[in-house]
Amino acid sequence: MTRFLTGFPGFLGAALVSRLLARSDGAVTCLVQPAYRDVAERRADELTAEADAARDRITLVEGDITDPNLGLTDYDAIRRETAVVYHLAALYDLGAERGPAERVNVDGTDHVLDFAADAAVERLHYVSTCYVSGRYDGTFTHADLDVGQSFNNHYERTKFEAERAVRARMADGLPVTVYRPAIAVGDSETGETRKYDGPYYLLSLLRRQPRLAFAPAPPRPDAVHLNVVPRDFVVDAIAELSGRPETVGEVYQLCNPHPPTVGGVIRKLGRAADRRAVPVPGTANPSYELLDRFPGLAGRLGVEPETLPYFSHPTTYTDANTRRALAGTGVRCPLFESYVDRLVAYVRDHPDLDADAMA
Repeated sequence: MTRFLTGFPGFLGAALVSRLLARSDGAVTCLVQPAYRDVAERRADELTAEADAARDRITLVEGDITDPNLGLTDYDAIRRETAVVYHLAALYDLGAERGPAERVNVDGTDHVLDFAADAAVERLHYVSTCYVSGRYDGTFTHADLDVGQSFNNHYERTKFEAERAVRARMADGLPVTVYRPAIAVGDSETGETRKYDGPYYLLSLLRRQPRLAFAPAPPRPDAVHLNVVPRDFVVDAIAELSGRPETVGEVYQLCNPHPPTVGGVIRKLGRAADRRAVPVPGTANPSYELLDRFPGLAGRLGVEPETLPYFSHPTTYTDANTRRALAGTGVRCPLFESYVDRLVAYVRDHPDLDADAMA
């Protein structure tokens, strides 16, 4: 059985390939954009060495999900060899323009769906996001999708449209499992990450201040939650659930059932960074107010303004079916306070991390 994966050598994709190598003797074929070929070769060498596996268990093929037939020169041969598809590739850029976001997240997913149908695959595993919810004000379950929500940005909207296309193919009989991660941060064991975004902006702000540090927060910082999950939980859950036939047709939200509050995240990051961090309640979008007041602050901190609404996010996510499916496997989302020290230590030890998530 050959598994075909998009999104290598990205943050989640590379980690998932590592799990797939460990869980079976099968091979993995990874679709790689030509610009990332050298990085992908190095990462494949590292992963097979770590797994004590033959290098030929990872095959790299050049292509692009935005192209018809995924840009593959040997489309028919690869299609015939593929039994399972893992689709992780996406444009994860909260500030992306509409056109690029649609080409990658919507058109690219359509092309992967066509490939899966042409290959008559046994399974397609599609990685969506909890934030297909947009700014829905209430509880958003695995069964929800179109609830009349508004969206913060083109990333959310195009991932919503992509999942809607996936769900339509599911209704037509394509054997799909959908996974919706919340905000993914570094590895809970090592702290490793590939990109400093999301909660890392808060950490950057705190570390640039003296021992007593302040961070903007929503009006009730201990009533608004920030649903963060470590990378290893996300890929371990996908690896576990994707190996079971009974998960076909299911949607799993890979979120934290006990998410920290925004105030809690600020204080915990502060303690780990040796700061006394104080949340400063403000308007509903306090960070926008701060950036308006201090022009240039976003650039100095490397902050994407589009990230800021997530610190006043109105949606609550449930994962009851995910926890039932993972019961007894040892795969569970750890509490943020159990690994925040490792996240901060990694940032401290890697101050010049390349911001490119594919590196």
